Amino acid sequence: MNRIVIGPFNRVEGDLEVTLDVESGIVRQARVTAPLYRGFEQLLIGRPAEDALAIAPRICGICSVSQSLAAAAMLRAAQNLEAAPNGLLTTNIAHAAENIADHLTHFYVFFMPDFARASYAARSWHPAIERRFKAMSGESLREALPARARLLETMGLIAGKWPHSLAFRPGGVTRAIDLSGQMRLIALLAEFRGFVERALFAAPIETVIELASCEALEAFVEGAGAAGDFAALLRIARDLKLEEMGRGPGLLMSSGAYLGPEGHLFPAGLFNVADGEARALPFDAIREDVSHAWMRDTASDPANAETIPDMRREDAYSFAKAPRLDGRPVEVGALARQGVAGHPLIKDLLRRAGATNVLARIVARLLEIALLTKAAETWTRSLQLNDRFCAHDAPLQNGAVVGFVEAARGTLGHWASIRDRQILRYQIIAPTTWNFSPRDANGTPGPLEFALEGLEVGGDGASNIAVQHIVRSFDPCMVCTAH
Repeated sequence: MNRIVIGPFNRVEGDLEVTLDVESGIVRQARVTAPLYRGFEQLLIGRPAEDALAIAPRICGICSVSQSLAAAAMLRAAQNLEAAPNGLLTTNIAHAAENIADHLTHFYVFFMPDFARASYAARSWHPAIERRFKAMSGESLREALPARARLLETMGLIAGKWPHSLAFRPGGVTRAIDLSGQMRLIALLAEFRGFVERALFAAPIETVIELASCEALEAFVEGAGAAGDFAALLRIARDLKLEEMGRGPGLLMSSGAYLGPEGHLFPAGLFNVADGEARALPFDAIREDVSHAWMRDTASDPANAETIPDMRREDAYSFAKAPRLDGRPVEVGALARQGVAGHPLIKDLLRRAGATNVLARIVARLLEIALLTKAAETWTRSLQLNDRFCAHDAPLQNGAVVGFVEAARGTLGHWASIRDRQILRYQIIAPTTWNFSPRDANGTPGPLEFALEGLEVGGDGASNIAVQHIVRSFDPCMVCTAH
């Protein structure tokens, strides 16, 4: 058995190490390590509950709106408050902009540059991909990054700044949008639509949204979308068999995304790849296991758990705890959201492969760019400018509460215990904590560990490019593990 340690990974938010035990050129066991302790949960203990709105967004500079909204959802539950409809719509526009920007960055900056590496120089598609996507110098960056920056100007209109805005409240947002602001939002979204329809999809976003099967996707690659960057990825995927790479444990979870006056745009639920069915999500079945984490064993229920490091813990290899749903590891992210929502293309991709995989994860993220661009346009036009944008706060109730949102990378939960308006306990389970968790007490690997096991690396070892594709398909944000 040969042990390989890969890390730190480049083009990853935060520190990440992966240990692979390789026998006869095949990964027999993988261990994923989050080597950074941050202690944000400990920072919040003893503070006024509303301090979470100022401190939580600083967990991360690329998903700070998600952290803000999870804290706001927690406080909304503690106040038993109903948010203003305009506040929900405006919040969704900002949150969608952040998540779209994240999906865009992942595709153009983190994921696609790996295919421009010299490892693929013999492939017929390599010269074009290198010219388009090479890290630092690819021509796509000159289009994608300005488009991303313009999209994020929506944050200035809604929240004053990004990241770490203080505009998001349990009852909505602190700034009302006037007619001028609404017109500006419409113009920014139209400009962004122009970019994705020209460069990413080479087709109207409605065409992408309406793709309903693998056959329709193949026809899109060779027809309407042939000139787009999406089609370029799909041709590479066909050649490299990305659909057979990085297969996950098969259970997908979403807590519900983009809460509006009439409910979530993408519903909460649990999707089982084995039978292709979505079920209700048992939120109260979420537990945390610390058997392989450098953490003191306090309580498995996040509402009662504490985050206290213990570097002397035997068998530990990560600062991330191991969240489990009814004892099982689950995968979260765009693929989970669209599986639970029942998008026909995603369901057909999962049916054909029989498992989650590298290709399905990336397709789901790009599909969400189309879905969210369209949704943001609808939300913007639905604003009732003469109505309020924020409901008044209500008294905080004592007890344990939780707030959930869907960040770009998946389900984010903030649990808090409150007494006399003070935080007694605070616990965060971020998407990367779910996907990059260590083993649990039963030895069951986390989703990325599972996806790496069985990978054939041959004699390449740490330089095997497939390892990079699998890790990046989950889009790690290690600083968001928060522990």
